[in-house]
Amino acid sequence: MTIRPGLLTVLGLFVAMVGFSAPSNAQMISGPALMNALKQGGYVLVMRHANSPPQPPAKAAADARNAKLERELDQMGRDTARAMGEAVKALRIPGGDVFSSPTFRAHQTVELVGFGTAKDVTELDEGAAGMQAIPEAARIAWLKAKIGEAPRSGTNTILVTHAPNIKGAFGIDAAAGDTLVFKPDGHGGAVQVARLAIGDWTALAN
Repeated sequence: MTIRPGLLTVLGLFVAMVGFSAPSNAQMISGPALMNALKQGGYVLVMRHANSPPQPPAKAAADARNAKLERELDQMGRDTARAMGEAVKALRIPGGDVFSSPTFRAHQTVELVGFGTAKDVTELDEGAAGMQAIPEAARIAWLKAKIGEAPRSGTNTILVTHAPNIKGAFGIDAAAGDTLVFKPDGHGGAVQVARLAIGDWTALAN
């Protein structure tokens, strides 16, 4: 059977509409209860990359690995990402599959937090301003579908992306380093159970 391109667009938009349930107060968890839940695995964490200036650095000031002179994390971004990583390790929260925007600042975030090896996903890029222009509807549909996929047993799936994708998929203006925590419902959808600022991890570990 041949599926027409237009039908693929409609299917993608359908996934975008049904794949995510807005949280209610009763579904939200925080503090020790949230950390205990994450230790068991079974959650999908969607993180906006750590703090990054809006302009790319001058060549002389850029990270030596930033060959394309993309935007990169500033000192605050690097420090907060490292602190988050130390807290996640201290809390013994198990990571699992890691998916990242192909941008340099997303890669830095993955590395400094210590998430492990990430798979680059073009749908997690920042859209028209990104390295690869993926239509907004496709990015939103992919992200909403992904949060509905159950992680590997005993692990949490990590997605590192950008503010426009989080806003488009979930209607949330995520600050740098914010993490949204979703619980897949077993039927292809998911519900948001928490939102953490990047500094919250250190507070929870203490």
